[in-house]
Amino acid sequence: MANGNGNGGAAAEENKAPAINVLAQYAKDLSFENPNAPRSLAPRQTTPQIEINVNVNARKVGETDFEVELVIEGQAKDADSKIFRVDLTYGGVFRVINIPEDQIHPVVMIECPRLLFPFARHIVADAVRNGGFPPLMIDPVDFAALYRARAEEAAAQQGGGAA
Repeated sequence: MANGNGNGGAAAEENKAPAINVLAQYAKDLSFENPNAPRSLAPRQTTPQIEINVNVNARKVGETDFEVELVIEGQAKDADSKIFRVDLTYGGVFRVINIPEDQIHPVVMIECPRLLFPFARHIVADAVRNGGFPPLMIDPVDFAALYRARAEEAAAQQGGGAA
């Protein structure tokens, strides 16, 4: 039996097979605000407006290791006040091996947050439920579309310099 952490990292390096290994994952920052409690917990006549923003940040922390942060900001409000706000930065350290250099950035920005998302979603749902509300169940995120949108924004900013 091979030594190691059981996630195939050593075998992938030997076989030159592409691999993404999760070395660690963690809640880096979590905040829940219920500024108008207990009034905000009263039954409502209308459905609150829910806003959710998701972003991904990444940085290289070693030769083949990357820290990826999934940033989720959510809030519920009605016509006259904020009902609640939740902010989570959920991070992971990933080892990316045997992936062509030109594919590392998309892998880190698409596949790594895809692996983190279910855990972050669960933390957000629990935080909102523990704040006295029904759990906030975030719809699945298309990280490939988010990556493309960010790439298009960056290209537009580079191409849209001083005229």
